[in-house]
Amino acid sequence: MSCDTGPAESGVRTARPPGRRWRAPRPGWPDLLPIALLALAAGLLATGLLPTERAAAALWRTAPLLIFLVAVLVLAELAARAEVFDVLAVRMAIAGRGSYPALFALSVGLAAVTTMILNLDTTAVLLTPVMLAVAVRAGIATLPLAMTTVWLANTASLLLPISNLTNLLAADRVDLSPLGFAERMAVPQAAALLATAGCLWIFYWRRGLRDERRYAPPTRHRPRDPVLFRVAAVTCGCFAAGVLAGVPIEIVAVAAALALVAAFAARDRAGLRGGLVSWRLLGSVTGLFLVVEAISRHGLLTEMAKLIGPDGGPAGIWRAAATGAGLSNLVNNLPAYLAGEAVVPAGNHDQLLGLLIGTNVGPLVLPWASLATLLWLQRCRAAGVRIHWPRFVATGAVTAVVVLSAAVGALLATG
Repeated sequence: MSCDTGPAESGVRTARPPGRRWRAPRPGWPDLLPIALLALAAGLLATGLLPTERAAAALWRTAPLLIFLVAVLVLAELAARAEVFDVLAVRMAIAGRGSYPALFALSVGLAAVTTMILNLDTTAVLLTPVMLAVAVRAGIATLPLAMTTVWLANTASLLLPISNLTNLLAADRVDLSPLGFAERMAVPQAAALLATAGCLWIFYWRRGLRDERRYAPPTRHRPRDPVLFRVAAVTCGCFAAGVLAGVPIEIVAVAAALALVAAFAARDRAGLRGGLVSWRLLGSVTGLFLVVEAISRHGLLTEMAKLIGPDGGPAGIWRAAATGAGLSNLVNNLPAYLAGEAVVPAGNHDQLLGLLIGTNVGPLVLPWASLATLLWLQRCRAAGVRIHWPRFVATGAVTAVVVLSAAVGALLATG
């Protein structure tokens, strides 16, 4: 079956002509980002623009986050090798029974649950290629499934502290347990999901954008090793349960990752490779923390304080959310959150959550706005898919405004 999906693709085209041998894409600017960030951080340290003690304090604060990130990505990579995501995605397409509305609802649900439970980077890294493969097997356009993945990797990351690194920082600041955080953010998350689904349907899934009324469901996918598949599925479930039970996230993530590593050591040692740890992502996160620490010392916090203001009421919450979304698209959502958090008064918890919403659901416009989008782009490039950027930017801008308005409105309504 050809990867070319015809007119229905409308915005994504394959980079690999039929009959030609596949070649890995050349390294692009996303691949160079961690090197650039770490080099910049090293330069700031060498010149004294970032004092050593401030850098050490920033790294100490982020150490539990980095431990969690390493462990959860190892867990997710091994779960993917055990074909957990493949089985789920193919069964999703089969369950749709050829109906595009049903496939749409199931795709939204799968991407949202993956983001909430295993974090947004897992959705970008592991679910994206599976969704693209399902699209090819079912003979449908890849664009709707690709956009569902990248948008929900961002907008479905509000519910749990583990869903996004920014959530971990915010939950600590407002002193909420995982269940308490989920309770406070449940309605904003539901509003964000509904708004995202509406925009996805209008911009990428509706009948007028495709010629066919139905698709052909793929054949059932059976994992190569049913034992590893079951162990991985149960481990992922235990991980989610441990987080909700209040176990420190870095401990439960490490325990789950080690359990799955042990299973692979017994049944599939070839799966235990150095590439399980995403050094590129770790370098990007570490570099971002250090660079934003330096920039904050040299004027960024002053400007952020002017934009956000000290008002903890509705106006202040809207300003924090809009500032977070705007700055995320200019630089990246992680430094945007850190800079905003530093100027929000300690008692303005709802204003801080407004900032969090802005930095989580707002980064839909430019590819560097979130690490998840960068990781998604790398997966698309590896699959031979190129993005039509004018459409990506235009639809992302409209969706960011709609989802931000819905989520912040829900936060205020439940305050």
